[in-house]
Amino acid sequence: MKWQGRRGSANIEDRRGSTVRGVGRVTGLGAVAILLLGYFLGVDVTPLLDQGPAYETSGELTAQDRAMGDFVSVTLADTEEVWANIFTNDLGREYQPVTLVLYSRVTPSACGNASGATGPFYCPVDKKVYLDTDFFNTLSSQLGAGGDFAAAYVVAHEVAHYVQDKLGILDQVNAVRARSSEAQSNALSVRIELQADCFSGIWARQAAEQFGSIEKGDIAEAMNAAAKIGDDTLQRNAGRRPMPDSFTHGTSEQRQRWFATGFDKGDLRACDTFASRNL
Repeated sequence: MKWQGRRGSANIEDRRGSTVRGVGRVTGLGAVAILLLGYFLGVDVTPLLDQGPAYETSGELTAQDRAMGDFVSVTLADTEEVWANIFTNDLGREYQPVTLVLYSRVTPSACGNASGATGPFYCPVDKKVYLDTDFFNTLSSQLGAGGDFAAAYVVAHEVAHYVQDKLGILDQVNAVRARSSEAQSNALSVRIELQADCFSGIWARQAAEQFGSIEKGDIAEAMNAAAKIGDDTLQRNAGRRPMPDSFTHGTSEQRQRWFATGFDKGDLRACDTFASRNL
């Protein structure tokens, strides 16, 4: 992915390097299993990792931290241009960019604490995306989904949730989920996530056409990332038997297919996961 030297976004709230509350942590495979569990459940499982006394730490940004911040900023800027064009040309509306919060270890959000245990997420209460760039290391070293475009896919996916919010989709679906059974609520969550994957595919197509930033192998990186964070794969990696009723993001195959649909079609109408009988 060609991103160096390109325009970055002004809509970054960088909280990295500030003093944070730290905790001792479970290490090794136990920690990996717990983190995977928290990621696919979409909940903060930080308390499960606590071990030993709390302490204060103020981290300085490394060269890699700064580079990752620049990368996220450029990727976010690309999403801003892509979605602004789509909103204007296809919807006749103005797109107001989302704010992305970069943080280290843990930070508060209107949806609860953001931490390494929650993974990247979009909070519809304060309308912000939260991302600890160390998740990219987890994505690469622990989940086997390395590459800059795999990381860009993660950013694009969370921005896609903001797009869903702007389109009124999240409010409508969450209203139904509030009066549904757990299994039904999970099934609706899967449709939300797969649509976000499809929107991410649209972004990737537009990024290739508008900026020429997509290089050979980039789409394969995104597809691999989509596969590695499928519910069935994450549950297996956490030592659990896949339980479809508990899925909240979709299987690896589904996530890949809907990303590919967005990339191939480049049309919002192709991403109507709620009308699809075959997810």
